[in-house]
Amino acid sequence: MAYYQLGDPVREIELQEIRPDAVTAAYVSGSELEEIYQFFGFDPETVEECREASPLFRTGEEIHSDYTFTEVRIASPSGEDDWIAMYLKKNFVMIVDIRDEDNSTRNAFFNAIHRFSGSGQKAEKVVSHFLEALISDGKFNVEKTRNTVSDMEELVLKGEADGTFIEKLLNLKKKLLRQCSFYEQILDMTETLEENENGIFEEGNLIYIANLKNKAARLLADTSALSDSVDHLQDAYSSSLDMKLNQKMNILTVITTIFFPLTIIGGWYGMNFQAMPEFGWKYGYIYVIVLSVVVVTALLIVGKKKKWF
Repeated sequence: MAYYQLGDPVREIELQEIRPDAVTAAYVSGSELEEIYQFFGFDPETVEECREASPLFRTGEEIHSDYTFTEVRIASPSGEDDWIAMYLKKNFVMIVDIRDEDNSTRNAFFNAIHRFSGSGQKAEKVVSHFLEALISDGKFNVEKTRNTVSDMEELVLKGEADGTFIEKLLNLKKKLLRQCSFYEQILDMTETLEENENGIFEEGNLIYIANLKNKAARLLADTSALSDSVDHLQDAYSSSLDMKLNQKMNILTVITTIFFPLTIIGGWYGMNFQAMPEFGWKYGYIYVIVLSVVVVTALLIVGKKKKWF
């Protein structure tokens, strides 16, 4: 576990050195939290929630008289999401590392506490800069996904989408839904912090939280729009498959229509009635061949004029 008193410079301190009048930030693991939560007066139920990552995205925030608790599941492109919890008190920010596979949340924490030095560092700034670092790749991901959707649309229009297209489409949809849930978490959290129900933040510093909320709202809107585009693309792909199927059925229908008379002719002369005059005619075999060719040719000419094919 690590505690940092923010100033010029940022100074690492011990637990007993934390002062209520100095801005302090801490980064601890879930197991370390169990050793110190009583010192800060945290609810044991919130500590229990930090023992392992929840399978749900939406966890909510808990407002207590002197602190606010929240959890954040951070959507990762690799699918192995990070998970953190935050305890926020007056002049105090604690990040609980529940799962951080790539050290991204740890790096975001240290970037936040070193971003500004001196007396200008505030707890509200630390929170906003830390969360902003978590969504810093949002614009890049939106632009990258937008290009991916555009390329997939082109494949559909050209009729070049292969058998893996629908799987790729569903994976992209799943990724966008997870990102939307992540941004919704950030929005819910910032709205709660902006209300400042327990008075842990200074009213004049809530502008940092408001700015972060606006950024998250824009990313959520862009990601939701991309999710709608994927839905439309899925409909377009389904329509293209239906059109291809209809084309094949039209071809089969035309072929059946053209050659169906041959079935009738074959069935007619396959009845083997003794009174049929063509049985005794020496040109009967040739007659049936010529009749079949004439019928098929006539139907081909009619079909061409009628634009059956």
